[in-house]
Amino acid sequence: MSSTVTPEVRWAQRSSATDPESNFIYLTISVPDVPTSNLKLDLKPTGLVFTGHSDTLKKTYHVELEFYAEIDPSASKVHHTARDVEMKLRKKELDASYWPRLLKEPKKAHFLKTDFDKWVDEDEQHEAAEDDFSNFGGMGGMPGMGGMGGMGDMGGMGGDFGGIDFSKLGGAGLPGGDDDEEDSDDDMPPLEGEGEADKTEEAEDVKETVDTSKEAA
Repeated sequence: MSSTVTPEVRWAQRSSATDPESNFIYLTISVPDVPTSNLKLDLKPTGLVFTGHSDTLKKTYHVELEFYAEIDPSASKVHHTARDVEMKLRKKELDASYWPRLLKEPKKAHFLKTDFDKWVDEDEQHEAAEDDFSNFGGMGGMPGMGGMGGMGDMGGMGGDFGGIDFSKLGGAGLPGGDDDEEDSDDDMPPLEGEGEADKTEEAEDVKETVDTSKEAA
């Protein structure tokens, strides 16, 4: 018998008074092992209703959200992975200011969390890197929602640098680095004028020796 639970929901946002593409809500519903065939998303201007079932975890996820302000469902995008349903929800009204909260009601929801991986402060958002939404599809029929097969094979990648030999990357570990630098100095040609100065010193030494011999005689 499956149980019904409220999934974790994470959110962040961007705002703009002039650019609709930069005026949106990031929304991620954490629902692992829920195939596309087992989920239903009803997105409206004022909120959404999500239901999904995981056969492997024997859980049914259900959440209803009423937004602080309206969004434009037709201009919003969605991406389904093996772990989440991610959405880029276009805010209906262009406004340079952030929404003060995601939900209409000011009371705290235990399942709702700030997505700190995507969040930037309002006064720093124009300096943030461009976001990649190439995997997101439109809401009509929810295309592109196939699971990301093979994600389970990515375990153990933490700390694995793919066998890179750092000794070949230059700097520390280069064999004979100090000796090569010393030897290279011996092979350097004399600086301009340096050879002439040596010859002048030798001629003066010879002349001084001759003068000393004459005085002795």
